Amino acid sequence: MEPVRLRIGVIGTGYLGVTHAACMAELGHDVVAVDVDPVKVARLAAGEMPFHEPDLGPMLARHVRSGRLRFGTSFREVALNADVHFVCVGTPQQAGSDAWDTSHVEQAFRDLARHLDHSALIVGKSTVPVGTAERMAALVAEVAPAGSRVEVAWSPEFLREGQAVADTLTPDRLVFGVSSGWAEQMLRLTYQPLVSAGTAVHVTDPATSELVKAAANAFLATKISFVNGLAEICEATGADVLALADALGSDPRIGRRSLHPGLGYGGGCLPKDLRGLHARARELGVSGAVSFLEAVDDVNLRRRRRLVDLGLELLGSYRGARVCVLGASFKPGTDDIRDSPALHVASGIQRAGADVVVYDPVAGAAVRQAYRQLSVAGSLDEAVAEADLVLLLCEWDEFRRLDPLALGTAVRRRNLIDGRYALDAKRFRAAGWTYRA
Repeated sequence: MEPVRLRIGVIGTGYLGVTHAACMAELGHDVVAVDVDPVKVARLAAGEMPFHEPDLGPMLARHVRSGRLRFGTSFREVALNADVHFVCVGTPQQAGSDAWDTSHVEQAFRDLARHLDHSALIVGKSTVPVGTAERMAALVAEVAPAGSRVEVAWSPEFLREGQAVADTLTPDRLVFGVSSGWAEQMLRLTYQPLVSAGTAVHVTDPATSELVKAAANAFLATKISFVNGLAEICEATGADVLALADALGSDPRIGRRSLHPGLGYGGGCLPKDLRGLHARARELGVSGAVSFLEAVDDVNLRRRRRLVDLGLELLGSYRGARVCVLGASFKPGTDDIRDSPALHVASGIQRAGADVVVYDPVAGAAVRQAYRQLSVAGSLDEAVAEADLVLLLCEWDEFRRLDPLALGTAVRRRNLIDGRYALDAKRFRAAGWTYRA
């Protein structure tokens, strides 16, 4: 079947929106993306990336040059020039609450719908509390000039930062939350190259589709906190948590993926989605069924506090100590520092009296802007010089390749905390390091 060239609209040019817009153009569609931030739009229209994501920049620039991908600030323009619209705006955690803030989603649907005077499909991709699609459908029916000829569907994203292009173009599944055969057919046409390639398609109602993303992230968070809880038991007993994870992961019912101990999860998705799902359960009167999610969150935050305490154990006092933190982004492959476990630990150590120096291969500028109290090194050599304690808190390849002998000549004291279990403990200990994880 020959690919169908559709007119696609994308609302929101954050991480998800830019990735989705560029990948829709890569699939052969004509795409127009809209955002309320004119500065960001101007950069994107010039083919410039506003954030770090491997492989995305060249793809975006190529499709901007070809004219297949356009950026603007007019909702009227995107309404007139697209038939399938993807809402990709953020749903941060509400201030003073665990619930998702859906105000940007609601505004995006309203601003788009008021200009839709023809048949169209609006597809929510943002992570939202279950029931949002139903509310948005009612809003669109009220606001859109085309009325019932505009349908609402939900198709959550499953992007991993650092691997977003591959996750969009070669996903392990597509989820279509639809209310009609026409909406399903439009989504199948949109993703036709992926469907033809054999990508699994799960067709559900919108409510189930909304739950899929939050449930997936809550499960991943649970798996991570579970192995981190076991890590503390291993530390107390002398057991090997990596060997334990390998043995557990051999069971196909459990699996090894995401069963890796360390500092814990962070970023803009897992923490807020775990809390948002629990908050929605409370609103629905079923919080007791998922009360364990609070413990998952507590274990994750405990890991951060534990690393601060572990450094204190090694140094005796943070006062006057120079501490090097390697890694600032919440995971490798991105410059995203939202809810970064590494920066949470770095800030805690700095408040305890240490001179903290942070180095990250790509997130340095973001750290300088958001964490002015922390010193940011421009290179690995600068960061480790005369350090009394080195903490590896984000497992960039540059850090995985650290040579214990060379590193030992640069620091003042050979104390190392491997917060990601990324290094060879025996090799570092043999080189005279006090190694903890």
